[in-house]
Amino acid sequence: MKKTRLALLSGGVSSEREVSLNSGRQVFDALDKDKYDIAPYDPKTDLKQLVIDADKIDAALIILHGPFGEDGTVQGLLDLLDIPYQGAGVLGSAMAMNKLVAKRLYDGAKVPTPSYLSFSMSQKIDFSKVTGSLGLPLVVKPACAGSSVGMTIVKEEKDLEDAVKLGFEHDDCIILEKYIKGIELTCGVLGNDELEALPVIEIIPGEGHEFFDYKAKYVAGETTEICPARIDDKTTKKVKELAVKAHQALFLKGYSRTDLILCNNELTVLETNTIPGMTATSLYPQSAKEAGYSFTELLDKLIDLSIKEHTKLKLRRST
Repeated sequence: MKKTRLALLSGGVSSEREVSLNSGRQVFDALDKDKYDIAPYDPKTDLKQLVIDADKIDAALIILHGPFGEDGTVQGLLDLLDIPYQGAGVLGSAMAMNKLVAKRLYDGAKVPTPSYLSFSMSQKIDFSKVTGSLGLPLVVKPACAGSSVGMTIVKEEKDLEDAVKLGFEHDDCIILEKYIKGIELTCGVLGNDELEALPVIEIIPGEGHEFFDYKAKYVAGETTEICPARIDDKTTKKVKELAVKAHQALFLKGYSRTDLILCNNELTVLETNTIPGMTATSLYPQSAKEAGYSFTELLDKLIDLSIKEHTKLKLRRST
């Protein structure tokens, strides 16, 4: 059987580079070497080589996080090179990466999301008006960063200025959002046109973590993850419906993972990830395993979905 020539993209130039490299190594180990001839590429150093090799590549796995990897830029390059890749295209990737755009699309699709205000770096912020509108505590986060980078929960107005400064260190636009305390949940979606909502995971950050922050996400033992989540069937069904609705609202394909909060029996969507963490113990592979997909089978599925979706995109090319 002829092997699929697969480009594995990891690393990149965002603040999540090391996480991406670690994920890339684990994905490489899990891929079936009898099916794939795998060539690793790091966009920080290997983009020229990727372009040179394009005609020899059958498909790509993008294991990148944050700007210049998850935001549609690499996806656009692969479209130009006529290389299939897993997950969202340029449009969905860009919109989901920008939390402000995503929130506006959630609103339009009637997906519940916390109330918020947004500010650019050039705007003056009246902190008393912000707290008067959103109350305290509130959340400050960059519009286009991932893995909770630059995010702060502000409990007192005196701490708001420093939180805003931190947010602007990572992006020129920030979101100030009403803080909702409750049970943290996440739900994966798999598929192109026919969507499968995967088992729901409950996330319990360990002591010292007010929320599922960068350390809680990536340091072993810092967080307890329970799959399936300890919620009733009715709530589980609603979580899955909202994950699918969020996925569709952002025009996503292939897969995604949506984070939610359950508070007083009400569900609120926080954000949707277009390239979820892809180590064997990451949330999305955990959920997929509960649904019956081994890590290797999940990667096979994503590659297969990418090739099928690519046939539709070729209709846009002139013959």
